[in-house]
Amino acid sequence: MRLPARCATAAMAAATLCWLGAWPVQAHPHVWITAESTVLYENGTFVGLKHRWSFDEFYSAMEVEGLDKNNDGKLDREELAELANFYVSGLKEYSYFTFPALGGQKLQLGEPTDIWLEHKDNILSLNFTVPFAKPVLMDAKSFAFSVYDPSFYIALDISKPNSMRLAEGTPKSCKVSIGDHAKDKANDAALNEAFSAQFGAMAGGSVKAVSVTCAAS
Repeated sequence: MRLPARCATAAMAAATLCWLGAWPVQAHPHVWITAESTVLYENGTFVGLKHRWSFDEFYSAMEVEGLDKNNDGKLDREELAELANFYVSGLKEYSYFTFPALGGQKLQLGEPTDIWLEHKDNILSLNFTVPFAKPVLMDAKSFAFSVYDPSFYIALDISKPNSMRLAEGTPKSCKVSIGDHAKDKANDAALNEAFSAQFGAMAGGSVKAVSVTCAAS
């Protein structure tokens, strides 16, 4: 039986409140997401992140049950639109699982755009863009971000090849690199502040920081 929409949203936003009735730190994840993020570039600045999160097959099947309103055997964007918007609106208080930092300071986010769900090959994928409140200059030092659920109820895997990438048109002098959060000295304090500001002492475990750097021209 499909979870109620309010619980589906909570699952996207660290669903322990719906499924466990409390907010304990989870020792292991219960939902698995293959996460892809594109760093968006405009006129010498980085302006946000375009996400594509693909759920595990079991969770995908549970979430799409009963959504094929016209019974044509497939799910289009219109049939999935309400669920897509419900997911993203529910993630707002959790910073959309998106934590950018620059030079030791947490970066603020704007309102998400281009929100839609796709169901293909039995996998449900959430697509949305989160802009930065202020653009980041491409030559700025110590720009990094992390994409993860601080409760660790949901595992967001960013390790697949090219899962973290730069948008087309970004200067070739720029690159992204993924490393252990604890080893990213330049952004360690800023990312910790970003996580703890939203979730207190819940953050922990192994978190990957994605660094964006551009070589001097």
